[in-house]
Amino acid sequence: MTMSRWQTGEAEVEQLIRRRELEYVTGSAAAGTPLLVHARKTVATADGLVQADAYSAYVLAYDAARFACNALLAQQAMRATTDGGHYAVERAVRAQFGEGFRPFADLRRRRNELEYPRMPADTATADEAQQAVVIAQRLITAADRLLGQLSFFAQS
Repeated sequence: MTMSRWQTGEAEVEQLIRRRELEYVTGSAAAGTPLLVHARKTVATADGLVQADAYSAYVLAYDAARFACNALLAQQAMRATTDGGHYAVERAVRAQFGEGFRPFADLRRRRNELEYPRMPADTATADEAQQAVVIAQRLITAADRLLGQLSFFAQS
């Protein structure tokens, strides 16, 4: 059975490719499973750090969510470019897979606030780090459910 290209969000993804915010990949880079495995390991590490180091736990939870989103793109033989970055990942995933991936945007924005604080006291709390871990776990589960349904986003 040949799978067809994922059609939801197709125009947005094509625009990201035209603008060189996403690019095609080949070979082992076009496989989402290793990224999903990495996402699971990373979220487990984040969960273990929540009480001891909430800031690091939050950043790792975000990274785990990003790896899950990247897994979906990799499965379609795509990845973000340095021009597109994390925002291109967010846009491509939300366009294709819907509002269930909206929390990734919230994690991304908060991670940016933590990485570039306005005041030195701006840091993550244990509660928000734990919430980030839960969100990342949900996104990993959602990505895992989708992975087997995806085929390469072929050039048109």
